[in-house]
Amino acid sequence: MPIDQQLLVAFTVTTMIAMITPGPDMLFILGCGMRGGPRAGLLATAGVATSEAVHVAVAAAGLAALFAAVPVAFTVVRVVGAAYLIYLGVQMIRHRMGAVEDVPVGGGGMPGRRAFLSGLLTNLLNPKMVTFTIAFLPQFIDPGFGHVWLQFAILGALLIALEFIVDGTVGVLAGRIGGWLRRRQAARRRIDVATGGVFIGLGVRLAAER
Repeated sequence: MPIDQQLLVAFTVTTMIAMITPGPDMLFILGCGMRGGPRAGLLATAGVATSEAVHVAVAAAGLAALFAAVPVAFTVVRVVGAAYLIYLGVQMIRHRMGAVEDVPVGGGGMPGRRAFLSGLLTNLLNPKMVTFTIAFLPQFIDPGFGHVWLQFAILGALLIALEFIVDGTVGVLAGRIGGWLRRRQAARRRIDVATGGVFIGLGVRLAAER
């Protein structure tokens, strides 16, 4: 196997610890599951995992050099990502406050396609995730083994698999709880307002980070 076994074990343990610590991705997926059901939670996880694959490719290509050479690029991507999160949150609150009865009780309030695209874009437009991946993965790469791209691919695939397992479980469980709550109109309103608030809070947090 073209990778150091000890580094692989260390990477797996470190990644698992990072995954079970609630962060923006987990909160986002939890919100999608609560609002749209287990399927939306899983598809939001798939969107996040897909963007993670892009981050891995970016890390391997060394895009960190761009952020270092052109600091404004980091700021632009950060602001765009923050604005998108805030937009999602405002849309949820406005829609639910104005038309609770328009959302089918059985199917949830967030279509699967939207959950996937939102997960994809939210994570993709978060430069913190790009820089984290760029800083994190190389710590477990040993150039002495050669095939650096293959090592990146193996670690990236493991990272995505672990993220899908952990965050996917959160999304499904949140969806089941949300499904029970959505059958009650007042509870549905609170879910959307709370979820919208979470998204707005994540956007503000992202915009305020330096």
